[in-house]
Amino acid sequence: MTANGDAGFERRLSRPAAASDAGYAEARRRMVQEQVAARGVRDARVLAAMARVPRHLFVEEALRERAYGDHALPTAERQTISQPYIVGLMTYALALTGGEKVLEIGTGSGYQTAILAEIAARVCSIERIVSLVDRAWKVVTALGYRNVVIRRADGAYGWQDEAPFDAIIVTAGAPSIPPALVNQLKMGGRIVVPVGEPAAQVLQKGVKDENGLNLTSLGPCLFVPLLGASGFPE
Repeated sequence: MTANGDAGFERRLSRPAAASDAGYAEARRRMVQEQVAARGVRDARVLAAMARVPRHLFVEEALRERAYGDHALPTAERQTISQPYIVGLMTYALALTGGEKVLEIGTGSGYQTAILAEIAARVCSIERIVSLVDRAWKVVTALGYRNVVIRRADGAYGWQDEAPFDAIIVTAGAPSIPPALVNQLKMGGRIVVPVGEPAAQVLQKGVKDENGLNLTSLGPCLFVPLLGASGFPE
């Protein structure tokens, strides 16, 4: 398969050895302690993953000195890499213990993908912009992951061939939770989605039961809009 925009384009990657990035280690340690743990994300797995993944490799080179700051940053194709706290909060809300299959909608820079891959057994990530798939592929390949598959497609349809999923994370704001994603979630599975208007959303966590989703609000947020089916018009 090739990186030509084909909907079946996939990359299969794996867990990395420790990255050689000693110059950023202290900034990353402070990010985890001051921005993530101090705000209530206490899951040791999440904190360890964020302490391990070199966030600066997922941003544009000109922005690397700001990679560990308490803010989102712009990336290619008018997308963003989320604020570290939001990445930690969303990952924490999925309640991963290590054996799960996770679906990610919106690969983007690949940073959230790498955080998930540090904890979950398998990560299936979907991105609609082929240039972002290529860039994320290069970074996660360099880090050595092998428990990730990345596919170029409309994420609102999910990934039926890989379903069901223990957890689903959506990294773009949606007008509502796409029904296909709920259908592909296991009973008892968790889904985290920013829901609202393009200019403002509320981060929602849903746990699937016999009646659908039991929803909890995790607070206000702002993500780029989800486009395509079940999303906003392009």
